[in-house]
Amino acid sequence: KITPQLMRSLLPRERFSPRTGIGHACSLVYESMGNYFRIQAIIRTLHSDGIGPMPRVFAYCRVSTVDQTTENQRLEIKAAGFAIEARRLIEESISGSVAAKERPGFIKLIERMESGDVLVVTKLDRLGRNAMDVRATVEQLASSGVRVHCLALGGVDLTSPAGKMTMQVIAAVAEFERDLLIERTQSGIVRAKAAGKQFGRPPALNTQERAAVVARLDAGASIAELAREFKTTRQTIMRVREAALKLPLQQRG
Repeated sequence: KITPQLMRSLLPRERFSPRTGIGHACSLVYESMGNYFRIQAIIRTLHSDGIGPMPRVFAYCRVSTVDQTTENQRLEIKAAGFAIEARRLIEESISGSVAAKERPGFIKLIERMESGDVLVVTKLDRLGRNAMDVRATVEQLASSGVRVHCLALGGVDLTSPAGKMTMQVIAAVAEFERDLLIERTQSGIVRAKAAGKQFGRPPALNTQERAAVVARLDAGASIAELAREFKTTRQTIMRVREAALKLPLQQRG
């Protein structure tokens, strides 16, 4: 069995780690001719057994409030066969409406990950607040050489061709739902306006009070005085005055 301890005994002057690549091992041949044949034997063993640098596996677990726990997510990841070291398990309490790039814990995770690493999440919403945000996050990780596995989608690697196709379908459905929601909202607004419903904040003064304000202004009352009398702001009195000035004289009377 090839172990780091064995490699250190063969190459005492070299810094070796389990992530040392085959190419680096080959370059050591020229630096340590005395161990040439032993190094070549190790490299052949690595190739024949299919053993290479082991990828680091990270997991990101998120809950919305501090009262919730990530235990179920941890158990789900473990049941899926991923053995995550405690130092590579990132847990965060933050609302799902916050974009991935604005989550402190997720930002630190991105900074730690390197090419060849693997990120495991239980659901897509762990990667962003909506489909577009999730897609941007996956593309960012893929450009860095990081694979992303989502257990809710059967553990598919979202950076693989099958995963990219899945993301395209999800993005298309999300865009359809967004357009449908906008259409329904606009239709509801049109029906409400047709029924006489008023939108926005209710006016500070009713029709009779506005008429009284206009009459007092015509009589020479000041804006500050009227604001105190009608218990409103000077801006409200000024808006009533401006609206009255736009009306014809017969309507103002």
